[in-house]
Formats: sequence, structure tokens, C-alpha cells
Amino acid sequence: MVSAIVGGNWGDEGKGKITDLMAGDADIIVRFQGGANAGHTIINEYGKFALHLLPSGVFRDGVTNIIAQGVALNLDQLFKELDGLIERGVPMPNILVSDRAQVVMPYHILFDELEEERLGQDSFGSTKSGIAPFYADKYLKIGIQVAQMYDDDILIKCLAKVCEMKNQTIASLYDSEVVLNPKDLFDKLVTYRQRLKPMIANVTYFIHDAIAQGKNILLEGQLGALKDTDNGIYPFVTSSSPLAGFATVGAGVPITAIKRVVTVVKAYSSAVGAGAFVSEIFDEQAAQLRKLGGDDGEYGATTGRARRMGWFDCVASKYGCMLQGTTDIAFSLIDVLGYLDKIPVCVAYEIDGQTTTVFPNTVELNRAKPVLEYVDGWKCDIQGITKYENLPEQARGYIEFVEKHLGYPITMISNGPKREDIIYR
Repeated sequence: MVSAIVGGNWGDEGKGKITDLMAGDADIIVRFQGGANAGHTIINEYGKFALHLLPSGVFRDGVTNIIAQGVALNLDQLFKELDGLIERGVPMPNILVSDRAQVVMPYHILFDELEEERLGQDSFGSTKSGIAPFYADKYLKIGIQVAQMYDDDILIKCLAKVCEMKNQTIASLYDSEVVLNPKDLFDKLVTYRQRLKPMIANVTYFIHDAIAQGKNILLEGQLGALKDTDNGIYPFVTSSSPLAGFATVGAGVPITAIKRVVTVVKAYSSAVGAGAFVSEIFDEQAAQLRKLGGDDGEYGATTGRARRMGWFDCVASKYGCMLQGTTDIAFSLIDVLGYLDKIPVCVAYEIDGQTTTVFPNTVELNRAKPVLEYVDGWKCDIQGITKYENLPEQARGYIEFVEKHLGYPITMISNGPKREDIIYR
């Protein structure tokens, strides 16, 4: 069976843990979009890890981990993560990389930095991982595919063409003295060839064969539905689609093959970067929730930036679940809320004096105010509980309140950072 694990919010929902958990029954795990601009945090018998590019199945024996053609492939990051795993005692995972995947180049990161600097206070809060320039080049048809790395003539011609264009832009738009040298870039790519070659495969055929054999395949999404370029809070979005449906493009999976979509939704809200955030809280309220949100608090796994904090947003989360084609919700980090007497929940928006439960376009979203209702808190630590009926009545009440407003079944509840901190319902 093919299942997708995706985010229903702004990202940082806890997808890494859920993927790691479900990987126990998986044969194949596929990253189908995004790059090293977001991180999945996993805690297991080897320790605590933040994965940025590797699929979350790398800790499981017998699992094939695929980086598909929809991914922005940063080769430095790929080998840095692999080396980091091995140094900490993790067995070398089985990795396949699509021969059609495209490579994040040093100039993509450079352009990301230059553009954020040029925009100043109007910047988008980029992670400066080169993602937007990468995908821009991809659709301008000047990207570098993995397969091209092994043909000297094609590679050097492509790099010469790109450098000519990029150097003109650097000089004219950014007034920088940086000059890209195609030979230097060629030499850099060549250093990756030997180590990368055993991993390269035509993963589309590999996945299709696995589907025909009835193997269990997990499609691992990055970020969340509200960051989708077409359907999210534009322009404060990512540059590839984090929707489960994009796996049909980013991994070449037939649309009819995806039978289950597990959408991870956080028990409160958080976001990194700019853009409207209706249920946002500030000052001491935000600081307290951020401090309690995980072992290291609510800080981005990639950037280290403090996340913006807010109460659970039923309007945004229901919209995210709808976009994902949700069959199951995994409700994460509920244990964090155990300090509250009353838990505020955003159940609707007020826009220009009108109340709505419809998630609006960005222009209207900027004018939205939260309509809050309050649910009784449970005022105790719920980590270690493994059965739903053993949760405090108030915790069950909060879960069922959220479920009613979302209209999708909550079948998994994460009540702690470790793999075993999970309740099936």
C-alpha cells in the first residue's frame, strides 16, 4: 500500500516522528519535494537527530530510502547527514537518488542570500538554503540533473551558459563583485561523482515495480499545506508543493496508488517566517509555550530561529487537511499543553465584521481576527500514557473538540518526543 505523511499546517508539525514510527512497517520511504530548507526531528535509540534531506526511514533496517526527482538535492548536505549518522553508530542506510533529481548549486544559495539582503525588511524569511533560486532555474530549464553530472561535455556547456546569465544578474541587480567560474563549479561537482554513483537509480521504475509487488511505501512530505505555492499563504510559501498529490509528480507515483494520507496536525500552532498568522500570541504567553514545546523549545530545526507561536487554528487546519486529501490525522505535541487551566482554540475568523470558517485568500487573511473558544485543560503530565481511555477526561475532550471542528478522524496522538510516546485511537 502507498501512504503519504504530510503536514496540515505551516510545517514543524512533527512529521519526522510519525514517519519514523510508521517506517517500522514500510519497505520504502520516499522524499518527493523540498530540500534542506526544513528539518524533521527524530528521537530514537541512537539519540536525537534533525534530518534535512534524508528520508526519515534511515534508522530502520531493511528500508529503502529514496530521494526522488522532485527534491532539491544539496549534495553537501546529503553526505554531511550520512556521515553524521554513521559517526553516531547508525548503520549505513540504503539510499537511492533519482537520476532525474536536480542539484542545488552554490549559486542558488548565493542568490538566496543576495535577494534576502536586497529585500531587507520586506524579505520572506528565507532559510537561505537556495530553494527558491533552485526551483526558479528548474522551471527556466537551466537546472543541473544528476545524470548530467556524468557527461563532461553536457555539464561544462550547461554551467558556462548558466554562469554567463548569473554573472550579469549579480553585477546589475545586486551590484556585487562576485563572479561565478564554470570551471570551479565543474570541479566541485566532479568531487561528488564516485560516492554518489552507487546510489543513482531510475526510481520511477523502482517505485512502480514495488507497487506492483504490493510493498508498503511511505511518501514523506516536507513543510505543510499552508506553505503550498498555489493554495497557501502566498507569497509566504515554499517553492515546491508540500501536498500529498504532488507525489504523483515529484516521485512519479500514479495518482490511483495513494490509498492513505496521514496529515500531521499540531495541538497548537507555530510558524517560521513572515506572513499572516491569525491565532498568533506574543510576549510571555508565546515565550512560555515556545519553551515547553519540545526538548529544545520551539526553534527551527534548520535555522535555529524562534518559531512564532499561536493557539490551535481550526480554520487553517481544516483547510490544510482538505488540501491534503486527509484520511487520518496524527495529532502531535498535545503533552505540551498540560500547563494550561483553559486552552484557547481559534474556531473561526472575523473579517470586516463577518464571522467565517472559510480559510480566505491572503489579502483577506491579513484582516482576519481570531474567534476563540476555551476548552478545559488537564493540568498534568500525560507522557507515558499508551491507551486513549487512560488520558485525562479533559485531554480527551480537547482531542474530540478539535476533531469535531476539523471533520477528519484523529487516529494517532503523539504525547511525547520519543518513538514510543504514541496513542493509537
